[in-house]
Amino acid sequence: MSTCECGRFGPVTLPHPSGPPDSSILLNKVTNELAEGAVVYVDDFAGTGMQFCKTRKFVAQSIVGNFSEFLLVPCLCEEAIHRLGREGIDFYTGMVHTRAERPLHENSPILDQETKDRFRQMSLGIHSRVGLGFSGLATMVVLYRNAPNTTPLIIRGNLDQKNFVGIFPRTTDLPIAG
Repeated sequence: MSTCECGRFGPVTLPHPSGPPDSSILLNKVTNELAEGAVVYVDDFAGTGMQFCKTRKFVAQSIVGNFSEFLLVPCLCEEAIHRLGREGIDFYTGMVHTRAERPLHENSPILDQETKDRFRQMSLGIHSRVGLGFSGLATMVVLYRNAPNTTPLIIRGNLDQKNFVGIFPRTTDLPIAG
């Protein structure tokens, strides 16, 4: 759940499509009273930028006034840069994860073609649609609390870690203790 600090209003939970409807009303009230300022979105990673843009589109409906928008993110993929640019969002990041830096990405020169093809086949063998991660991004970023869904399954493992156990599973990929 995202929050923002709004002066005398204190932290405001930003509305989310699956969140409580009263957060939209509060954000509308706060931005209406402030009239101008900045909305700063904070995330840990942006792969395609699709998830952020969907949330931002929903939040923007509740913003009244003249507000600049910024995204702070430690790491984002170059694919997200294009999407954020189309949306007019300024971003600040410590690292752009380029296609060339991802050994299993088709545009990466890091591995020789035979080795890359073998690892790609192994990942796609785990799951033919998302074996290389969401949108085939094949990212090699693992965060302290989770691996993005853009990480290849050969690194991350599959759902419940049943058929293939990854060395950096997503928390949502772990089996639920019964």
